[in-house]
Formats: sequence, C-alpha cells, structure tokens
Amino acid sequence: MAELYDRARPGYPMDVLADLAELAELPPRARLVEIGCGTGQATGPLAQRGYTMTCLELGEQLAALARHNLAGFPNVEVVTGNFETWQPADAEYDAVVAFGSFHWISPEHRYRKAAELVRASGKLAVVSMVHVLPDDGDPFFRNVVDDYASVLGEDAREMVTIGRPPHPEAIADLSDRVIAEEVEASGAFRLTAARRYFWDIVYTADDYADLLMTVSSYRTLEADVRERLFARLRRRIATRPGQRVRLTFMALLYVLSRR
Repeated sequence: MAELYDRARPGYPMDVLADLAELAELPPRARLVEIGCGTGQATGPLAQRGYTMTCLELGEQLAALARHNLAGFPNVEVVTGNFETWQPADAEYDAVVAFGSFHWISPEHRYRKAAELVRASGKLAVVSMVHVLPDDGDPFFRNVVDDYASVLGEDAREMVTIGRPPHPEAIADLSDRVIAEEVEASGAFRLTAARRYFWDIVYTADDYADLLMTVSSYRTLEADVRERLFARLRRRIATRPGQRVRLTFMALLYVLSRR
C-alpha cells in the first residue's frame, strides 16, 4: 500500500522539524540516519536543510517510492533493510532520527544501536504522531463509537486502537514515562528535551477512508466487515455540515544525548 500510504498519511508540522534541528544542535551539514523513512514524509524537509541522510526502510515498495520522491536530493540515500543489523562503512553520525518508527525496534536494540552509530556528543531524536481527541476535538469521534459497536460488537466501545482516539494527556503521560524508564535502563543516552505539538486536518469521507486503510487494525479486518464499517462512517460524515471530519493530531518530540 505504498502509494496509498504516501498519499493519505499526514506529514509533520515545520515546527517539529525546526525544533528537532535546534534541540539536537545539528550542524549545518549534519549527517543523519533515519529509521523507517516510509515514503519520505519527514526526510524531504530535513534534506532541504542540507543534511546528508541515510534512510533505512524495511518495506521494499516504500523504499522504492521514497527514492522516487527524494530523487532531487543527492545528499539522501535510501537503504532497503533493517536498523538492527545494518552496518555502515563509516558511523560517527551527528544524530539518529525516527518518525513514527522507533517503537517497532525492540528496546534492547534501539538505544544500543543508536549509540553505536552517533559520535561522542551525538543525538537521538524520536518523534511519534498520534490521532487524539482533546476536550475541544470533533464530537464525531464520540458519536461514531455507536457505529463501531454495531459492526464490531460492544467490545469496540473500549478499543482505543480502533475508532476511539485517546485523550492527549493519556498518551503523553504514558509516552513520557516509557521513554524515561527506557532511557535510564539503556545507560546509553540521557533525555535532554521533550515537546508536544497539536494540529488539525479536515478530511472528506473518501480521504478519511484512505487514511484508515493505511492502519493495520483496519486492514486486518475481514473485507466485508471493513466495508460495512466504512459504509456507516461515510453515511455519518455525509450528514455533517460540509460533509467533513476534523482530526486532531499530536506529535511528541524527544531529544536524547549520548552519554
């Protein structure tokens, strides 16, 4: 689903990338390793800053599309492979960066391997992005729980991973605690900065369905079940003013310094 992923997945606000560069104290021509670049949503804006980037992407189709999207940046290389076993000819990178991918690497590998790749004062910058429902979020996501329960059963009312965006504080508090505990246990880095960002994106019913089709919890549903669910979502969106739905996203940025 590389092309759909490229079209439907949102990028990152420029504030996130600017703060990452500042907080990680990246030099003008920094050398970066990116874990799981996808189709280059964050890679392009970083490459525009003049950084030399080696991007690791496990998915062959994602990597191929990333190469296409980033063809205008001779300072970017996309490598098809996994972070855990990849060995560069020359390490001493200024930073390892990860956008929505760090949690896929096991804790016993991610900090140790990142520390091996960066120079003595190098950084690790981790960004995660989550669809959340703040107090002033779109009420659609409170009302739509009935549709999920009708198609998937009453247990769907309690499923945070599908149809029920979490409150931002619940995600941030959990993420802060996990990062702090993992960093301390690794002994490889120390946490030097943490910031949160919020922004809204308005979707049509078709665009929202495309976005959901890039999420594994929807893709693993039986096709007929998924279609019944999507039909209910489309009908609900069609009754709304402007026939749109507003999603609130939260990004969490953590910058760590090598010990």
